[in-house]
Amino acid sequence: MTITELQEKYKKTEPVTNLTDDQLKEEILRLKKEKNAVILAHYYQEWKIQEIADYVGDSLGLSQQAAKTEADVIVFAGVHFMAETAKILSPQKKVLLPDLDAGCSLADSCPADAFQKFKDAHPGHVVVSYVNCTAEIKALSDIICTSSNAKKIIDSIPQETPIIFAPDVNLGRYLKKVTGRDLVLWDGACIVHDSFSLDKIKSLQEQHPQAKILAHPECSHAILEIADYVDSTAKMLDYSQKDATSTYIVVTEEGILHQMRKASPEKLFLPAPLVTYTECACGECPYMRLNTLEKLYLCLLREEPAIDLDEDLRLKALAPIQRMLELS
Repeated sequence: MTITELQEKYKKTEPVTNLTDDQLKEEILRLKKEKNAVILAHYYQEWKIQEIADYVGDSLGLSQQAAKTEADVIVFAGVHFMAETAKILSPQKKVLLPDLDAGCSLADSCPADAFQKFKDAHPGHVVVSYVNCTAEIKALSDIICTSSNAKKIIDSIPQETPIIFAPDVNLGRYLKKVTGRDLVLWDGACIVHDSFSLDKIKSLQEQHPQAKILAHPECSHAILEIADYVDSTAKMLDYSQKDATSTYIVVTEEGILHQMRKASPEKLFLPAPLVTYTECACGECPYMRLNTLEKLYLCLLREEPAIDLDEDLRLKALAPIQRMLELS
């Protein structure tokens, strides 16, 4: 089913449980055991969900966990394309998404019909698509990548083979720079990573001259140019633990700061400011933050909304994901 069809199937009602956070956690843990469920949470989820998850990670790590889990039920605390990916990899398992409205601006920026025309206009190209895309775009791709393994994926393709990269134009420009390949880019972007303010980041750095800038490659070229370290969310976390610097300006969705502060409580992690912010940085993905403890509890209790995919589409989308996992 498409996301629109799923939303129609599971008519949205406001969750009301009157349970405290502690009670919700207790019920979630009980239901998880009762239903042999696993909770996978992205780094961009609110900290309360991160704390109760069995695994917290970036897109690559979550894909790997979804592929190998032995649980009967996967609760994906993330956005729709992530839950779709889990269902593509584990069709026999029930995959739940706490809020079906948890979509992705980047995935939405690449409609399948328009991308098919774009692909037709560039015959002979290998299509490498960032995992932040719909199942339909995955099905039109030759190989999927994440920000963790994108360079490795591009480097694995013979030099003489032309490449289309979609849907993130900022990540694509970064890959052109670090691989030296002349990629054909789809013009899509993430509303959060594309909204960080270069001037305000520089101003923040002036206030903290000792700080290093850690940036996700979905950010604009201008921001990546001033960053001290550019890589995936998981690798930024790892870098912040091993590096000797005590202060960091983190240019990605600020949910990752929870894990950074847990791992290195003696260090200072500053969220990068957005163009539009006034009193707080608030670099939060509005889609990621639609998931709450209450919605997580209710989806486990009711075992819905459940992700459902046409088998033909699933198989077409599976092949390029498997190629990625083989290389990762």
